[in-house]
Amino acid sequence: MTKQREFSNKMRTYHRYLGFFLAGIMAMYSISGIVLIFRDTDFLKKETRHEKKLDPGLNAETVGKEIKIRKLEFQALDGAIATFNQGSYNLETGEVTYTTKALPLVLDKMTHLHKAKSADPLYVLNIFFGLALLFFVLSSFWMFLPGTSIFKKGLYFSAAGMALVIILLLV
Repeated sequence: MTKQREFSNKMRTYHRYLGFFLAGIMAMYSISGIVLIFRDTDFLKKETRHEKKLDPGLNAETVGKEIKIRKLEFQALDGAIATFNQGSYNLETGEVTYTTKALPLVLDKMTHLHKAKSADPLYVLNIFFGLALLFFVLSSFWMFLPGTSIFKKGLYFSAAGMALVIILLLV
């Protein structure tokens, strides 16, 4: 067997078994990626009503920190009741009532993993997965021997895919 054929066979083997190993995580990233497209809508989100007792007389920024709503602003003040988009806060008693919308637990965990930052404990998984996808891209060029018709067709499809990427980046 020639060295080129041996290398090609090794790449095929690595490509195949890494593909089987990462099948579950690829499905997870696929599903969470689709769900993230709709993150600016209420698609699949469940509304939950909350009631909490805070200190009285807090400002909007402090109330927002306490109930974990960013950029909370009071829109109206009716006596002691300050209202905001998601609910209301009683300045005298400290009672706050508000609603939140969140994805179901499993989808929420998947989307958080999908958009992990370097401060998140599992960010290394995202780096590994990105490198594995890059390996899939590169190893696919060793799946078939150069000079064969299927390899030439693969190069045409690769060129078409790269053209699509360029078009998408320019739009």
